[in-house]
Amino acid sequence: MSEEPLEHRVEITVPPEHEVGAFAGFASVWRTQDGLVLDFATEVRPPEVSQDPETGERYVHVPAKVVARVRIPPAQVWELMKSLEQGLSAYERESTARRRGDG
Repeated sequence: MSEEPLEHRVEITVPPEHEVGAFAGFASVWRTQDGLVLDFATEVRPPEVSQDPETGERYVHVPAKVVARVRIPPAQVWELMKSLEQGLSAYERESTARRRGDG
């Protein structure tokens, strides 16, 4: 008779210097052979209109700095997506309730 697999309970601790977190107004996702990389960034100066030297095309240049880089193995991406969806759904429910005066 085979035993059922045991539930995994991961205990996550946050070092004191990271408890506050870092604000990031942008996220960039790219991949390597080993997984996905998420770069979280924030603006460092106000956006400015610039011109591409090759094409002459004008665009808005947004100077930003990476405040955190997270590397995720492919197997964890699905779990991250599910957690983000659950968190966003809860946020939307709570926001809607506050706007209606329910919460």
